[in-house]
Amino acid sequence: MSQSINPSEQKPEIEWAEIPAGTFIMGSPVDELNRKANEQQHEVSLSAFKMSKYEITFAQYDRFCEATGREKPDDEGWGRKNRPVIHVSWHDAVAFADWMGCRLPTEAEWEYACRAGTTTPFNTGDNLTTNQANYNGNFPYNNNVKGEFVSQTLTVGSFAPNAWGLYDMHGNVWEWCSDWYDEYPGTPQTNPTGPESGIFRVFRGGGWRNYAQLCRSAFRYNYFPEHNHFNIGFRLVDVPVLDFRIR
Repeated sequence: MSQSINPSEQKPEIEWAEIPAGTFIMGSPVDELNRKANEQQHEVSLSAFKMSKYEITFAQYDRFCEATGREKPDDEGWGRKNRPVIHVSWHDAVAFADWMGCRLPTEAEWEYACRAGTTTPFNTGDNLTTNQANYNGNFPYNNNVKGEFVSQTLTVGSFAPNAWGLYDMHGNVWEWCSDWYDEYPGTPQTNPTGPESGIFRVFRGGGWRNYAQLCRSAFRYNYFPEHNHFNIGFRLVDVPVLDFRIR
């Protein structure tokens, strides 16, 4: 007689986008508006991988908490369900990824997937509007027309996906990557996993409260891995384990 499965132990389903293998120029050109010095361009080649179409939601993360006895993160009173999970540290994100048999994207994978073949500041082109992403529309890119500022997260998938079927790569919440933060190497890289040690972990993409310029495909930010924030979440990659997991 088969044993019944506790609903809290059933792992949530993830919808995946197939990301093709390829080579791209990571970073931003020197003439890109609002470019930062840590965005040095360099060639990166990546193997194919699968990335979650959406940012991990409260519904998915809460299932993990119920199954493992972890405390559920605060939702700031905005609601849970299909809003992106927030108030998760890098360590929390890695724990969820481990539980799911997945991992966080490397910084290179994240930018490659975000760009989806584009070379412009955003995967939407030279501008990002609040009809395309959830960010602080009071501060548009390059003095473009102002947009809406909703002052909180929105349900994942509220806007059109990029060319590779990924939603909310710009705005809504920042997304933790696996890498330690450091300057980029000056040589071509293949499947890079970042430096072997560091103080801060990388996160990408901009969030609901940020200016448009921080949502650029090349923009890099970093934070203490043990800290959490109401503006940071994550998504997953489904490929074999890489070296960063043992660092």
